[in-house]
Amino acid sequence: MMTTMERRRTAESRVRAAEDAVARLKEGFSGVGITLPSLRVDPVSCAGNEPASPLVDLGRCNLDTALRLSAVLEAQGLAGHDG
Repeated sequence: MMTTMERRRTAESRVRAAEDAVARLKEGFSGVGITLPSLRVDPVSCAGNEPASPLVDLGRCNLDTALRLSAVLEAQGLAGHDG
């Protein structure tokens, strides 16, 4: 059984991993000309003394950004499209 300190270190490690994922996503999106202004680590999922599963909030974007993101994914073969 994990001690409180071990659980806290594990939780901190997961939050750091989520922060790193957000940074990598921002960099990757920026590299293809896309900005998701709401991209962040979800603060609610990190609440409490020992957050078990921090979430990455991809956030909201306008239609133009959604279409550009779809086009990039399709160009990379990562998203299907109708037609």
